[in-house]
Amino acid sequence: MSGGVDSAVAAARAHDAGHDVTGVHLALARNPQTYRTGARGCCTLEDSRDARRAADVIGIPFYVWDMADQFHENVVDDFVAEYAAGRTPNPCLRCNEKIKFTAVLDRAVALGFDAVVTGHHARLGADGLLRRSVDLPKDQSYVLAVLTRAQLDRSVFPLGDSTKAQVRIEAAERGLAVADKPDSHDICFIADGDTKGFLERRLGSAPGDIVDSRTGEKLGTHNGAYSYTIGQRKGLDLRVPAPDGRPRYVLSITPKTNTVTVGSREELAVDTVTASRAIWHDPAVSVECSVQLRAHGDVVPASVVVDGDGLTARLHEPARGVAAGQAIVAYRPDPAGDIVLGSATITAGTASADLQTAGGVARA
Repeated sequence: MSGGVDSAVAAARAHDAGHDVTGVHLALARNPQTYRTGARGCCTLEDSRDARRAADVIGIPFYVWDMADQFHENVVDDFVAEYAAGRTPNPCLRCNEKIKFTAVLDRAVALGFDAVVTGHHARLGADGLLRRSVDLPKDQSYVLAVLTRAQLDRSVFPLGDSTKAQVRIEAAERGLAVADKPDSHDICFIADGDTKGFLERRLGSAPGDIVDSRTGEKLGTHNGAYSYTIGQRKGLDLRVPAPDGRPRYVLSITPKTNTVTVGSREELAVDTVTASRAIWHDPAVSVECSVQLRAHGDVVPASVVVDGDGLTARLHEPARGVAAGQAIVAYRPDPAGDIVLGSATITAGTASADLQTAGGVARA
């Protein structure tokens, strides 16, 4: 129970269904003062108290589990290391993969529980298939697509058939004080929301060049290539304007040379995505489907081939802002809700010869 409205209602629904439910709040900060404060729905001292009060209203036991060391190693350290390597991680996805559905689930099973119930907006039906929520703007199947079959078999998502508005109304009717609590949007371990400053404090200042993709001309400098991500337009502080006056975008990040390469929006376009660490649930390893390349990103039709733990997606429409380190999640359209076929971690986005001829080359 995070202390937010979703997990509180999920716990209440599980309790109403006749399950023996115990509320668990995760203490994830080695030093709580380093995490953000305020009632934002996750990972603060206020959230712990909100979760306890919700458990009291529901009438279930409540415990706080200290998982700060596991969280720091698997989420915070991973976040820093990925940026240092020129990739763009998703810490919420990594938290689901390593903490909520591995460390927590393992401990729960060891204590005799059958499953972990969460307030994620996604559906997991009797057929065992993970589907998008009915509330598409709130759908969280993207960050759950890293779960294995064994983890999904011990997971329960009671909110998938409800909209967020319905969840809030139900919380108010149940007398839960978190009914109107704002959603959390920030990275929980970056208290001030300044990701660039957070990374600089850990990785140090590392000045380097920002160069033009076509000419190699030096256009500006940076204090750390880790501060940038593919597709970024703002905050480049370039000293040399583009000849056509149009904005430039980050096309690639090369930690080895500490170089950030920028170019036109057209050069961002890619039509092939390669990925590793594939988690695949569909019996077919070559499918026509839709793929999502970033949390809350657009969905693109694609042909996907899985080979071992590798995945290649040929996009039927070019995509922009494809960043290594993000997840690619494959979906099959279905009347009962789009089905998650699997996911993988993006290693590169490239442009075919045809797309290059049409107007751009880009590398993630």
